[in-house]
Amino acid sequence: MNKKQLSTLPISVLDLATVIEGTKPSDTFKKSLDLAQHVEQLNYTRYWLSEHHNMISVASSATSVLIGYIAGGTSSMRVGSGGIMLPNHSPLAVAEQFGTLESLYPGRIDLGLGRAPGTDQLTAMELRGDRSNSANNFPQNILKLQAYFSEENSSGKVRAIPGEGLHIPIWILGSSTDSASLAGILGLPYAFASHFAPAQFHAAINLYRQSFKPSEHLKKPYIMACVNVIAADTDNEANKLATSLYQMFIGIVNGKRKLLQPPVDTMDEIWTENEKELINQMLSLSFIGSPETIKKDMQDFIDQTQIDEVMAISNIYDHKARLYSYQLFAELMRK
Repeated sequence: MNKKQLSTLPISVLDLATVIEGTKPSDTFKKSLDLAQHVEQLNYTRYWLSEHHNMISVASSATSVLIGYIAGGTSSMRVGSGGIMLPNHSPLAVAEQFGTLESLYPGRIDLGLGRAPGTDQLTAMELRGDRSNSANNFPQNILKLQAYFSEENSSGKVRAIPGEGLHIPIWILGSSTDSASLAGILGLPYAFASHFAPAQFHAAINLYRQSFKPSEHLKKPYIMACVNVIAADTDNEANKLATSLYQMFIGIVNGKRKLLQPPVDTMDEIWTENEKELINQMLSLSFIGSPETIKKDMQDFIDQTQIDEVMAISNIYDHKARLYSYQLFAELMRK
């Protein structure tokens, strides 16, 4: 097996439009655009936004709208969804929205698709209405989307205008093994949410590779792993910045979500031992530390997994520290 060099791997960004304590979503959107413009200058490949609902600290619910905002404020970097939760929408509506985006920003739009609700079950019911079982139709709805984007659908009774005849890359997203074989069978690239659900990552990418069939879209498997990255000049500084991330995940674990909290010197008085253990498991694929520490850990990760692209998510309270983290990550990956 050939050893992959970090400098050869594309690096990308996942943004949840996280709202920090003391601010509003409107502030978050401005910071997201500033971050996108910053990482574009650092030659990041793509900038994805993720669909979530009914979460006080996540403002990316109208995902396609935000994608247009970010694409309109940048010039070359790909912008897309990581992802659109397809069971929440009709395939036609998604095709029209992303057809519009691709028409406005040609050659720059990605469509990542997931099958989860991106929220709690009560909110999912409000989103889906009579389509309560739409998650079961995930494979068929991907095929519908592909049909709407195809030139052959020009004779169809229902057409996506705009969208028809446009070449918009579709990615399949996963946080378990559920969609891995589907991505392989369809010959589509596969992105895994290892930033919060690492437990089945290795099993999922193995299943994807085993089931992969070359397609008109992709000739060989392509895997992108999303991981937490918090880089700073020293390990101690990065570990302190990471306490905001730990506090965010406490809210995920106990259901008491808050806006992203400022970092603290110690977590000892904030989390219980059970919460600490569970959160450390959920965040086991996180790269936190100085550039030297992260570079070594990242090379080990690439050697073990042979992934093709790294997508970094950095939930950092201070905006300048977040910008600097992405700068350090780009530099250590390129040296």
